[in-house]
This record gives sequence, C-alpha cells and structure tokens, in this order.
Amino acid sequence: MPKVVTRFAPSPTGFLHIGGARTALYNWLFARHHGGEFLLRIEDTDRKRSTDEAIDAILAGMRWLELKWDGTEVSQVSRADRHQEVALEMLAQGKAYRCYASTEEIGEARDAARADGRNFRGDLWRDRDPSDAPEGAPYAVRIKMPREGEVTINDAVQGEVTVKNAELDDMIILRSDGTPTYMLAVVVDDHDMGVTHVIRGDDHLNNAFRQYQIYAAMAWDLPVYAHIPLIHGPDGKKLSKRHGALGVEAYEEMGFLPEAMRNYLLRLGWSHGDDEIISTEDAIKWFNLENIGRGPARFDFDKLDSLNGHYIREAEADRLLSIIKSGLENTLSRALDETEVARIRRALPALAERAKRLPELAESASLFCNTRPLEITGNAAKQLTGDVLPVLEKAANELEAVTEWTAPVIKAAIMSFAQAEDLKLGKVMQPIRAAVTGGKQSGDLVETLEILGQDETIGRLRDRVAA
Repeated sequence: MPKVVTRFAPSPTGFLHIGGARTALYNWLFARHHGGEFLLRIEDTDRKRSTDEAIDAILAGMRWLELKWDGTEVSQVSRADRHQEVALEMLAQGKAYRCYASTEEIGEARDAARADGRNFRGDLWRDRDPSDAPEGAPYAVRIKMPREGEVTINDAVQGEVTVKNAELDDMIILRSDGTPTYMLAVVVDDHDMGVTHVIRGDDHLNNAFRQYQIYAAMAWDLPVYAHIPLIHGPDGKKLSKRHGALGVEAYEEMGFLPEAMRNYLLRLGWSHGDDEIISTEDAIKWFNLENIGRGPARFDFDKLDSLNGHYIREAEADRLLSIIKSGLENTLSRALDETEVARIRRALPALAERAKRLPELAESASLFCNTRPLEITGNAAKQLTGDVLPVLEKAANELEAVTEWTAPVIKAAIMSFAQAEDLKLGKVMQPIRAAVTGGKQSGDLVETLEILGQDETIGRLRDRVAA
C-alpha cells in the first residue's frame, strides 16, 4: 500500500465549525493510523468571502484540538497559475472548450431547460467553432463531459454509488477572468499534493462525480473517496447554531477540554464496539473507514458534558490550574498569591469530581481565594439566619482552639462541639459550610476547612457573625 496522504481543506469564510472539526479529526486519525501524512490546505479561491480572520480562527481551532498537520498549510489561491495551466492543457487536448456565452445567454438557456424539464448542461458552445465568437470576446473554459454511460464510485463509507453521465453539466473550470473554479482547484491540488484518501462530508458526494471527470481527462489516479454523513441536532434536523453548530473556539470558551472534544467527535459517527471513552492513542490504533456509519450522527450536549467531566477528573491538578488561573485572576482583578495557588492545587482533585465544564471548576476553585467577606448566594444565605449566628460564633471559638489543623482533628472538634451543644451534626456542619463556601460547590467540608487554613476559616465564620 502506498503511503497514505490525507488532507483537511476548509474554506476560510467563517469559523472552524463542529462538522469541519470532525472531518479534520478523521483525516488526522486515518493518516496517523497508517503512518502517513496529514496535510492542511486553505481553500481560499473565493476571494470575496475569504478573510484572514477566518484563516486565523481555523488554524487556532486546529491547534486547540491538537490536530497537528504535516508541513506548512497550503493556500489554494497561491496555486492559481498551476490550476490555469491544467485547464489550458485540457483545452489543448480537446478535453475542454471555450465558452463565449454571456451571463444573460446562460440564464436564458437555464430557464428554457427548466421549462422543458431538462437538465441544464451549459453546453452552448460545446460544438461551436470558436471563430464564431467576436474577436477578443471573453470566454470561460468548460470541461467536455461524456454524454453516454455512467460512472460508479466505490465510496469507502457510502459503498457503490452510480451517476449517469448525462446528468452532469459541462462545468466551468476556468472563469472568463482566468481564475480557476473550486472544482478544478481541488482536483489539481489533491493530485499535486499526493492525496490518496479524500475524507469529507457527504454533501460533497455529487462533486466527486464531476471531479472524477477531471482525473479521467488528465489520466491521473483517482483517490479513495470516503463521504461522511453530516451531523444533525438531537431532533434529527440539520445541525444549526441552536444545536451546537458553533465555532471550535466557542467550545473552548464553554470549558471543554480538547481531548474530550476529540473523543466526542470521534464517536459522532464512528464506533469501536461499545467503547465510549477512547483515548487518542487508542483512536489512532483503532481508527478505520469501515466503522464510519452511513446515517447522520446526532449532536448531544449531555453526552459531551459527560465525557468532558471524565477528562476533567483524569487531568492533573497542575494542568487544570494552568487553564483556570487566568480566569480567576481576571475575576479577582489581581494575581493569585502563593497561598491561594497552593490551596487551589490541593483542592482541585476533589473539585474536579463534580465539574462538567471548566468554568464550573473555576467557580468552585474561587472559594479558595482570599475574597473576604464572601458573597453568600441563595441557599447558603438561608442557612445563615439569625438563630444560627450564635452557633457559628461558638463554633469559631471552638475551632480557634484547635492546635493541630488537620482533617481528623477538625472533624473531632466539630463533632465534640455539636455533642456539647446538643445539636445534630448537620445543624453545625451546614451553616459552617454556608459561611466558608458562600454556597459554592466544594468537596468534603472538613477537607475544605483544612485546605483553607485555620485563620481563613475562622475569619470567614466571624465575618458572618458580624454581618
């Protein structure tokens, strides 16, 4: 088997959306599985809609997903001379022809074909002599499609798909201003870049039959096609922004980890038995085209949240701290001090058990920062009504007398206090938790108190008493 070469070829007319990210992932995994190359080509031939900002967003999204491409990304527009060269070669070989039809003439012919129930083939000049055109008249170059027979493509996902040649129009490959069309540029670039497998959305399946004819005209080897079903929303309809068709950067901002996104996108149309949690290493080892489903996958935020929670729990505390640190410092409008950093690092494993997204984790971690007096939220405020305050004051005095600030000693002191005051343990623990956390999610209360430290704990309790 020759070296496998795949490519991801986004159009820079907007962000890297979730469907594009999955396509990039599948190409990357297939290349890595076979020890081949994964290339990145920016299909920027549409100069009116392509923007530098969109290119930057695509590259940033790829880097966040950690889908490293081989070599330097290729700008399709920079290869326009090569595309033009191929079009003129096809013209010289009689595989293409000059079309002098005006926009108005083409519109009229299209309307007439529609009225007669015929396919519009764009072949107004297919059999005409170019000498019939006015001298110096502008022209486009159209491919001369075969009119008889049919073409069957053995798609690695869709299976055998057949289209009759009579259904295909003589598409333009070179515009009248000399610029190449998308259909031509894609084929030339895939051929020149040595692409062996074209893995892309099944909205491009019809394009494959048009592009096939360029390969045939140039006597080039056809790549293996694999057209992936599109992603739908939970309701089975085409994915839209309300479902989650957002840019990859939006998922980063929402607090998803890149490895969780890779795992989720992998399973969004591909399977390996009943495995749901699949590491990147295993994904590279197992990935194939045969296990891509033919039906549309459905995007589900609940499943993504569940996977993200798993990967948050698996992540090292230092890594999580590095991710949430800047957000915490922005909220505080200052840098974290060494004490706060040490507290958060100790607390993160327990906090991660409850978090599904990184902002939740950051919110929980913020209770270990020095932000006295704490803001007390809804349910916590209800735990701190007037008759509880004397209990808190006594509890603060009791905890101040603790000489060894460790979880077992702290717990023993609280239990002893509750017993002495003839109170159920919950009647002591709940207001303490409310006072020291402000209602934020935390792990075990006694461990939280140990991490906060004696001075901070007592200070927060007395803040509530004095409030």
